[in-house]
Amino acid sequence: MKSQQGVVMVFALLVLMSLTILGVASVSSGILQTKMAASLERKSFAFDAAEAALAGVVYEAEDESLLSNPLKSDPLSEARQSTALDLANDELSCFDNDRTDRFITNDGLTRGKMHTTQGDFRTNPVTASWSKSVFVREEACRGSSNVIGGSNISCHIFIVRGCGKTVGSNYAVANTMSAAVFAPSSN
Repeated sequence: MKSQQGVVMVFALLVLMSLTILGVASVSSGILQTKMAASLERKSFAFDAAEAALAGVVYEAEDESLLSNPLKSDPLSEARQSTALDLANDELSCFDNDRTDRFITNDGLTRGKMHTTQGDFRTNPVTASWSKSVFVREEACRGSSNVIGGSNISCHIFIVRGCGKTVGSNYAVANTMSAAVFAPSSN
């Protein structure tokens, strides 16, 4: 018994310490991965909300009951009445106050209705969905048809930005599309 120096005890303590460090590292790695997955899920919901906002503009712009009712207007008609966006000096932001918002809610889209009431697109997690439409310019329509090129019809170009944001997130996810609509020339 006198010749033992306690080497086994020191070795056992080193093994226990390394196992403890490994356990703590794997737990913190798991927590980090859970946070990353939750963040990615919230970003995915926000992107879906932005896509729904774009789809809502297309839906309203093709809604015959809105187009034929002089008391209501679709997003592109409203954007055409506003000042044109100068792409060289201005940008379309999700947080512009001078643009008309169109909101998509849990209720979905209803024919004949202007979707301007703010609400939640999704309730778990709470996700907001809205869009902004702006008129960019009027130009001659491009294509192979001489009928369009020779007539009094021009293309009205719009940019629509769909925005989505989950509550608790510091940023909004946006997606943008451009739309060209055949319409009588202004001049």
